[in-house]
Amino acid sequence: MNMMELLRTRRSIRAYTGQAIEPQKLELLKEALLRSPSSRNLDSWEFIFVDDRELLTKLALCKPHGADFLAEAALGIIVCGDSRASDTWIEDCSIASILVQMVAQSIGLGSCWVQVRNRMFDDKTASEQYVQKLLGIPEHIKLESIIAIGYPAEKREPLSRADLQGAKVHTNTYGRCLSRK
Repeated sequence: MNMMELLRTRRSIRAYTGQAIEPQKLELLKEALLRSPSSRNLDSWEFIFVDDRELLTKLALCKPHGADFLAEAALGIIVCGDSRASDTWIEDCSIASILVQMVAQSIGLGSCWVQVRNRMFDDKTASEQYVQKLLGIPEHIKLESIIAIGYPAEKREPLSRADLQGAKVHTNTYGRCLSRK
């Protein structure tokens, strides 16, 4: 499948079969992350692969909405950045997050991004603090996302070209939109 076909068919998957991911596929996911571009080649990102069912269940509680499916995923990849290494850790981690999702799609796995940065576990504790404490992550290692990955237990139809928001693409100046043909 070429890159455009991957983009056309990729959807967020929030239901998983529970089937374990084969070691060779895990290695491909690791390689994809480690090949992610980073600003000035500082490689400020770090990754934690979580496949322990008890930890995945606890990670699913990291925020009130939008993380519960982690409990059923075969893998959660914690995407972190060293805030002391680079001021672009957020961008570097975002790039790595989407690249690992595209590689997962290319090898028959489903995925979904769980936003952690700037989210709350409860009224007093940030989601980031909850995950840092749970996994022993130092304070200077900041969390961007958790990527849930597993074999899909659902099939989501791709967005049609007609559903794309062409008005979001401008030509030369803001407000001059490309027409969709």
